[in-house]
Parts: sequence; C-alpha cells; structure tokens
Amino acid sequence: LQSIASADMDLNQLEAFLTAQTKKQGGITSDQAAVIAKFWKNHRTHIHESLINQSRWDNVLKNVNWRVDLKSQLRHIDQINTPVAIVEMELGKNGQESEFLCLEFDEAKVSQMLKKLSEIEESMTLL
Repeated sequence: LQSIASADMDLNQLEAFLTAQTKKQGGITSDQAAVIAKFWKNHRTHIHESLINQSRWDNVLKNVNWRVDLKSQLRHIDQINTPVAIVEMELGKNGQESEFLCLEFDEAKVSQMLKKLSEIEESMTLL
C-alpha cells in the first residue's frame, strides 16, 4: 500500500502493480489484491491529501494582501513621497491559528521579486 500511495497510482498502474505482486513468490493472493484495489479506489483522494499534508513544511500561504503607500517621514528628505509596496502574507496550517508577515518593498525590490517569481513560474512550467 505504501508503494501505491507514494506513486499515487491510477487504476491502470494499480492493476499492473497488483498483478505483478500476485505473481511474485511470497507475494499477495488475488483476494488480497482485490481488497487492496477496492480500498485504494475508495480512499485514494484521502490518502493522497494526507500524504501531501504530512510532507509540507510547517506553514502554507493562505492569503496575500497588498497596498501602495507614499513615505511621509524619513531621515533623508530625498526619500520622502517615494512609493512603497506593503505586502501582508497570512501563513499557517489548516485548522490552526495563522501568522502574519508584513513586508515593505521599494520599486527596485518589487522588480527583483517579480523577476524571481517569473523564474519560479518558468521552472514550474518546464516541469
């Protein structure tokens, strides 16, 4: 069952895997294969979601809010009235209290962030 779950087998893969297991010496019987197949068909989604939740890092991104403000007070007068992006991210696990992270970006940092996100998107598209 562990091999079936980690590969997230579809029905064709499952059938081929179980057939191979029944032909293996010391493998499973056809009745056992039928029970495993029925169990997997009925619980595949729940098992897959559970494995994903177990393999995640501590937090997931639940929400993002942003706004653009103008700086009105700074040590250096040349930086007054420059736009900054304020980004608030809600992080947490489902069913637990969230944590909030607030970031401030100037125009250069926003451009850098967008470039990095674009690189991430390209990498994901290739996969």
